Amino acid sequence: MRIPKHIGVIPDGNRRWALKRGLSKEKGYDYGVDPGIELIRLCKNMGVEELTFYGFTMDNTKRTSEQTKAFTNACIQAANGAIDEGSQFLIVGDTESPMFPEKLIPYTSRKTFGDGNLKVNLLVNYGWQWDLKGLKNPDNKNKSTNNKKDIIDKINSKEISRIDLIIRWGGRRRLSGFLPVQSVYSDFYVVDNYWPDFKPKHLNDAIDWYDKQDITLGG
Repeated sequence: MRIPKHIGVIPDGNRRWALKRGLSKEKGYDYGVDPGIELIRLCKNMGVEELTFYGFTMDNTKRTSEQTKAFTNACIQAANGAIDEGSQFLIVGDTESPMFPEKLIPYTSRKTFGDGNLKVNLLVNYGWQWDLKGLKNPDNKNKSTNNKKDIIDKINSKEISRIDLIIRWGGRRRLSGFLPVQSVYSDFYVVDNYWPDFKPKHLNDAIDWYDKQDITLGG
């Protein structure tokens, strides 16, 4: 079976999961932490080399203060979990914004913990416009950005590699600005279940589906 080297994860449906159970929306984020840790373990055992989670976006910070506090705390917990599991850990996001949690600043350069067999990336206060703003630099106006390496060198997420497979939980059929450069040739698999209802079968089904795809990268 062909295992993707890099899997992107959009863990959606936390708020809808909470409302379905009679809870306030922000309560759903707490239940989204453990599934992420379990997914890290499963991917390590499968031989996946890199795993990127969509934590929260700059647009998400427009939500109520209760929700922003909840998903910020969930990202901090998720970061601690990834570190405890042993990984080459990196956080990518706009650190100049007050919405970026100060506790996570040390991980904005990649650090190795434990065996470090799996690269784990977490997008925190991420926005695609922020990611690509280096391409609009006036200094680059007269320079060609047709070369793939030139483009990658100018984006803020340049340490994250091309994504083979993106899995989105929660049933939505959209990328929501998830790493536009790295996802340009990604295969996209949707799980209808909400993220807090994660089961290993979801990952296994996604890998089975991916194995049957014709991967050409445009060639």
